[in-house]
Amino acid sequence: MNGPDRTLPPPPGLAGGPVYLDYNATTPVDPRVAEAMWPHLTDHFGNPSSGHPYAHAPRRALDQARAQVAGLIGARPGEIVFTSSGSEADLLALRGAVLASGRPRPHVITQTTEHPAVLETVSALERLHGARVTMLPVDRDGLVVPAALADAFTHDTVLVSVMAANNETGALQPVAELAALAHEHDALFHCDAAQAVGKIPLDVGELGVDLLTIVGHKLYAPKGAAALYIRNGVRLEPVVYGGGQEHGLRAGTENVALAVALGTAARLAADELGAGAPARLATLRDDLHQRLAVALPGRAHLNGPRNQRLPNTLNVSIEGALGHELLAAADRIAASTGSACHSGTHIPSPVLTAMGLEPARALGALRLSLGRWTTPEDIETAATALTEAAAAQ
Repeated sequence: MNGPDRTLPPPPGLAGGPVYLDYNATTPVDPRVAEAMWPHLTDHFGNPSSGHPYAHAPRRALDQARAQVAGLIGARPGEIVFTSSGSEADLLALRGAVLASGRPRPHVITQTTEHPAVLETVSALERLHGARVTMLPVDRDGLVVPAALADAFTHDTVLVSVMAANNETGALQPVAELAALAHEHDALFHCDAAQAVGKIPLDVGELGVDLLTIVGHKLYAPKGAAALYIRNGVRLEPVVYGGGQEHGLRAGTENVALAVALGTAARLAADELGAGAPARLATLRDDLHQRLAVALPGRAHLNGPRNQRLPNTLNVSIEGALGHELLAAADRIAASTGSACHSGTHIPSPVLTAMGLEPARALGALRLSLGRWTTPEDIETAATALTEAAAAQ
């Protein structure tokens, strides 16, 4: 299989609307995922922790989902903790590691283009728990230079957190090399892999990470389904206290339906990875880039690395145009820009700014992210719409 199962229609939400090129923001729920979770919203309502027969089906489903998520990343089922979001998984990893370290002034290292879930958490640890934080810069491609990390360690460094793939540019960080450096200095390594899991092959053993965040709504499961991989033996302070669910780290009766959704999505992602989906998406992505480059000679500039990036992500600036105005004019597509709007004023993306892009280029940026139901016809439509919008600028 070179793409999605063409006998399976796209989710109803995609029918008749603009071409969807914002898969990095969120994905449609795969109909097979919705079908798998439905019985656990209706028939199999029991508490998986109960001792009577109504608990049997939910408990088995929860165990199976944990094994499916683990299988996608090369982990053991017992190393998976379900959470309600990637932000919560990041919180459990970062706060959990810092508070469990026992250090009076723990030191944490992260980098400037991390997701706000990481950046705001380390800021809170600094403000509320006396942690010291080092923010590593990135190069022009948005990548952390390992030598910069090597120079940042102190005797009190307890944790390094660097994402697998950037949500705006798709830049793939050298995680295995960075994790090895962390372990040389007796520090844990956390990786927010929200954008990478399911899009490229990932194996926690090969990466050498201690903690890894997985997010369901980035891989065709509903919002509210996520997980944290915790390497066996790693100690964390719980994020929710109570009845001891999820290895005592995240109390509360498990949402079996969402766990089943995440597990099913993980299984489908593993199948697609094995069937060559990354190559299919990279071909479509590169076709879109080529079409824009030919139609807008000298105006379409790639942001981020050309090769070391996600196969589905194209971040491109159109010279002489503003990204938000282009998308407003190209109403046949739905995508994101390289700017944020505050009180009606557009400001450059902090990610692109950290990479050293000048404001005009950052404000002209578009993030075009492809996914399971993107077709060659979608690419042609998107290229035409953007070209026409840019020509009118």
